[in-house]
Amino acid sequence: MINDNQYVELSKIYKRKKTDQDIFQELMSFKVTEVLLVATYYDSYSIVREGRFFDKIFGEYLQLNLFSAPRITSVATYDEALQLINERKFDMVILMVGLDKTMPLTLSREIRRICPSLPVLLMVNNNEDLKYFDHTSALEGNIDKVFVWNGDSRVFLAMIKYVEDKVNAANDVKVGDVRIILLVEDSQRYYSRYLPMLYSIIMIQTQNILAEESSDQTHKILKMRVRPKVLLVSTYEEAVEIVDQYLDNLICVISDVKYMRKGEPDENAGVDLIKYVKSKINIPTLLQSSDPENARKAEVVEADFIDKNSDTLSMDLYNFIHQKLGFGNFVFTNSRGVTLATARNLKEFIKCLREIPSESLLYHARRNGISTWLMARGEISIAKRLRPYRIEDFDSTTKLRQKILDIFEEARLERMRGRVVPFDPALVKEDKFVMRIGDGSFGGKGRGLAFLSNFIENIDFLSIVPDLNIKIPPTTIIGAGEFSVFLEKNHLFETVYEEKNFESIKQQFLAADLSDEVERKLRQYIEYMDAPLAVRSSGLFEDSLLQPFAGVFSTFVLPNNHPNPEVRYAQLASAIKLVYASIFSPTARAYFEAVHYKIDEEKMAVIIQKLVGQKAHNRYYPHISGVAQSFNYYPFSYMKPEDGFAVIGVGLGKYVVGGERAWRFCPRYPRLELSSLGDQIKDSQQYFYAVDMEKEEVDFLKEGEEAFISKLDIREAEEDGNLKHCASVYDPNNDRLVNDFSIPGPRVVNFADILKYDMVPLARTLDVLLRYFREAMGAPVEIEFALDLDPGDRGNPTLWLLQIKPLIRLEKHMDVDFSDVVRERVFIQSEKGMGNGRYDHICDVVFMNVEKFDRTKTRQMAQEIAHINETMEQEGREYVLIGPGRWGTRDPSTGIPVFWSQISKARVIVEMGLPDFPLDASLGSHFFHNVTSMNIGYFSIQQQNKNEFVNLDFLKKQQVIQDTGFFTHVRFNTPLTILMDGKQQKALVMWNDSPDRTME
Repeated sequence: MINDNQYVELSKIYKRKKTDQDIFQELMSFKVTEVLLVATYYDSYSIVREGRFFDKIFGEYLQLNLFSAPRITSVATYDEALQLINERKFDMVILMVGLDKTMPLTLSREIRRICPSLPVLLMVNNNEDLKYFDHTSALEGNIDKVFVWNGDSRVFLAMIKYVEDKVNAANDVKVGDVRIILLVEDSQRYYSRYLPMLYSIIMIQTQNILAEESSDQTHKILKMRVRPKVLLVSTYEEAVEIVDQYLDNLICVISDVKYMRKGEPDENAGVDLIKYVKSKINIPTLLQSSDPENARKAEVVEADFIDKNSDTLSMDLYNFIHQKLGFGNFVFTNSRGVTLATARNLKEFIKCLREIPSESLLYHARRNGISTWLMARGEISIAKRLRPYRIEDFDSTTKLRQKILDIFEEARLERMRGRVVPFDPALVKEDKFVMRIGDGSFGGKGRGLAFLSNFIENIDFLSIVPDLNIKIPPTTIIGAGEFSVFLEKNHLFETVYEEKNFESIKQQFLAADLSDEVERKLRQYIEYMDAPLAVRSSGLFEDSLLQPFAGVFSTFVLPNNHPNPEVRYAQLASAIKLVYASIFSPTARAYFEAVHYKIDEEKMAVIIQKLVGQKAHNRYYPHISGVAQSFNYYPFSYMKPEDGFAVIGVGLGKYVVGGERAWRFCPRYPRLELSSLGDQIKDSQQYFYAVDMEKEEVDFLKEGEEAFISKLDIREAEEDGNLKHCASVYDPNNDRLVNDFSIPGPRVVNFADILKYDMVPLARTLDVLLRYFREAMGAPVEIEFALDLDPGDRGNPTLWLLQIKPLIRLEKHMDVDFSDVVRERVFIQSEKGMGNGRYDHICDVVFMNVEKFDRTKTRQMAQEIAHINETMEQEGREYVLIGPGRWGTRDPSTGIPVFWSQISKARVIVEMGLPDFPLDASLGSHFFHNVTSMNIGYFSIQQQNKNEFVNLDFLKKQQVIQDTGFFTHVRFNTPLTILMDGKQQKALVMWNDSPDRTME
């Protein structure tokens, strides 16, 4: 059991794994958006007012598809500049030198005093000005860099990017593992040329990569931020500091030969820097010098060389970047340099990799050409995985080639983890992501599954629950847009909303055709998926924070094992169509009316999920299915409502959510017994549901959701070997439960091995999950799950999360005043009541004639109450409904198996225990979830609790409107007073003798 001291806050463990989009959002946190340009009147006129400056700056941004060009404010005087600095926030200042060379120095000093961290760059117009500032000591650290205006507007772009990269580099390397290009140059004239060239090359490379990306424009904009950063320094010490700080992220060093070292010009500073870099990492390096003799020094340290005086300086730098850093296309050659293939993008690269001769593969592998090209394209994860491998690690080229391809595939799948990805038939068995078919919303359940997938991949559950795998089953969702396409294609819009005959609607839907795209992809799905399937509804309103619509729509299970794929496809298509049709069922229509929604507002997505379970003999089912909620309406002993509860059973989850006899426990206190030994034996699970794997032909119209489901005696699960850890045996000789199945005696499905002896940390895991999910969703939650006890990853059992939805959330709690209650008039009282508020408009009560109660006739009772409800609906009246056992259970031996539509006008529902029919409240069932979500009063009356009661003798004396045999309908002349305090769980119903009482 985990305690509060062991609980780690969600905020501290969430998002350990981030999607590309998460990472991109956190990159380039500093952007230059406001620039102050200080220029003389002449420069303002010649550069700004003629339009050259602004047009070219914006032109550069548009040409490179940069989406946030900065706003540039120009002033001409010292005083104007200081006034704006004090009034507005700027990200950088550019000072242009005019005739007065002292003004920029004085202004920079004052700016530094006012805004110490504001970047200030100086721009000179000619080499004479450059000499002045190159030799003066007046800069005093107030000016960050001096640039030369050479007529190329790209220098302004370079100045802006220089400032951004300098500020962002540390964060972007840490968060996004971005690459670093180090430029060491102390000549203002040359770095004013190099930086614009480097940034243009980098931006164009990035644009070429983005052209191959998806059509997601936001993703493209964000991916611009992952481009390599260029860091410019001018001394040996600064360069070494950058190398040491960003060693693992350096992809290139471009260095001058001569610059300052220990405060003095050093003829070999660049050479020594390259030696230092090469001693630590093998990356492309470039020495550049105005002295051609330095080419020999470059050769000695195995660096490339560029002559600064070359007429082709720009092209030389361009060629170095493209050839050595992997920019541009990847050209596969042999050892003689003959081109064999060219890859323009990653898809073509993988194709070429499969086909090129072994000689070419070895040639590029020896030179790290593959990882270098990948680095340049931002495929950092793949490149990093490849780099540690050496050719000598592989016995053959075939194994080397396969390893590279495997790494590509691993990276591709890892990138999808926790995301919603387009349908790929080859990946239908993967459980790390959700796939989608078609457009439109995922609906409530679909959104929940997508959230679960993302949540699981963003939490390191291995460190929290090391003995249990946590996953979602392989899931594909058909978007809700396809529902509209289906209705439109088959001309159903005109008739289906008016048609009241549900059988007719189902026939029309089964006869209709799915869209061509959905049909094609479902056939591909069937080709690859060979396991049983669950086809679930996911309406727009289903499992929402406002109305859950739990269990209102259909779910089908399919064995998906017919030898003919056409039969399997036909069964899958039929299930999808009937899920669509379930929007128009009487139960759904009644629910829509009860919550005041219009049926034509609902749209249906469909979830196709691999069914969790194992095959045993001719059936298929999970070891354990269950439901867990983070809030317990009926806590007892030292449990708190916030400790939640769980309900589990053997077999398909239909058993649990149907409100049948399953095992209840509190995840925080799993060893706390909720019932006596006698009750455990009497109320133990007697049967379970499984998929019939031998049944081939079905009639969906006649059999519905039960078409492939078998109801089996629990002894058959024992024969399958699946009760070993799920049940105990009652030993009558010692009056106790034992774990010895050789003893004849009742089997009690109590999951003792798991809950008492912690064979599987199910309770602890559910406790953690419920707390995290409640925090993540901002509301109490319910999760449906299945537990596979067979060894999975790392040899551990697997907890499969099937669904998550919010529980009722009362946004406003009404304080209920009980002070005017007249105790003698109270005829219903509960200490386990749900709902909140006061009702003063109900005059009708429908109650069970308990002397006629027969647990074998509960289905007839359900029909009787349906007729009464229909009358109340016609008259527009609401009523209090009282009956024994669980309302809405699917097990007729534990209560009255009504559907919601059969009691839709009941405003207060009372579950009452009888001497020989003890009450086990409907926690965990879909019926219970829907009723509580609509703030319908829901009272539990335990027969043995003296403080809880229903005065049936009093009710029998009232005016009888109708007696149907099992039920009596009475009406009061004056509206009843119904008080419900959900926080205190106090509830009561009181009659009134004042005929003029105000009715609401």
